[in-house]
Amino acid sequence: AGTLTVGTYVPYPPNEFRNDKGELIGFDVDLMNAVATTLGLTVDYTELAFAKIIPAVAGGEIDAGMSSMTDTKEREKLVDFVTYFSAGTLWAQRPGSTIDPKNACGKRVAVRATTIHAKKELPAANKVCTDAGEKPLQIFEFIDQDAVTNAVIIGKVDAMTADFPATAHAIAQSDDKLEAAGSVFDAAPYGWPVKKGSPLGQSLLKALESVIKSGAYKQIAAKWGLSSGMIDKPVINGAIS
Repeated sequence: AGTLTVGTYVPYPPNEFRNDKGELIGFDVDLMNAVATTLGLTVDYTELAFAKIIPAVAGGEIDAGMSSMTDTKEREKLVDFVTYFSAGTLWAQRPGSTIDPKNACGKRVAVRATTIHAKKELPAANKVCTDAGEKPLQIFEFIDQDAVTNAVIIGKVDAMTADFPATAHAIAQSDDKLEAAGSVFDAAPYGWPVKKGSPLGQSLLKALESVIKSGAYKQIAAKWGLSSGMIDKPVINGAIS
């Protein structure tokens, strides 16, 4: 039909969000558009709740997902992933705070619901605290990333955790009200989910290889300040854990 239907959840700047004109923009958007153009397709973006993207892909309601989604072995049981970026975790805090992401027992931490950080990172960190007899983390889940960021700025929580592109963007846009807490850790691949066994996965992979070879991938990453997360070669199902 000449159209690639892609499910996405916004806002998650700088990867997928809307500008003042209501236009969908971001690193993920620019890259998906470039890949689609390589395939001779146009993209029809459909906004879905983050948790509904994989079921929609698996059920054939949409062709692919695009929502800063970490490729994990658990998710690979339901869909295939085409990797396109390496994203680690980065925490943020108010200036002058001394939050240690590796030892935040008893601290109030904000996170976007349904993300890998809400489902795996913070529960694992909380278990370390309680197993050691320390105070548990106080985990505050929010529906969107802007609410996570605001919770730190206004002092509702002590820190936030997110993929480093989201945290770095939040810090840059905070007018010096946020700073990094520690450094980037636990690098893991972002991937576009497609239906299990679908030939679309190979098509997206080959198109992305072409975009990388042409230099367009590098330009898009630099535009959004994400050069440090670029990959050299995409793969199908590259989950680390």
